[in-house]
Amino acid sequence: MTVSVVATVQKYKFQKLDVYQLALEYLDLLYRLSKKFSPEEKYNLTSQLQRAATSIVLNISEGSTGQSDAEQNRFLGLAMRSYLETIACLDIAQRRKYLDEAEVIQTTEFGHGLFGKLQSFRRSLVMNRRRTEDGGPERT
Repeated sequence: MTVSVVATVQKYKFQKLDVYQLALEYLDLLYRLSKKFSPEEKYNLTSQLQRAATSIVLNISEGSTGQSDAEQNRFLGLAMRSYLETIACLDIAQRRKYLDEAEVIQTTEFGHGLFGKLQSFRRSLVMNRRRTEDGGPERT
């Protein structure tokens, strides 16, 4: 008789966040697109785009680990800056003809949803801080 054991993987708080899952999808998309770049871009544009996309995911996770709302807000701001860096990389890739306009538009539309979620998350942290400072109930 064979006994099957299913391991349950504990999820960290950030792994449950919609914005984190969306950032992972964006990362996957950008990695796929970067494979279309010229081989001479391996240590330049390809690397920069992949590092910026990775930074979005990492900043969301790092900011959520037991930090204050202000600290988490700071990390979300870094994630937003990294997102904007990916947009600049996509602009360069399009100018260099590594990507066509339709690919860039589709990717930036997807990314815009991520950017909006990052902004909303930051706003919710600010609102939570204001409520707390005003003596209102703290949201958990």
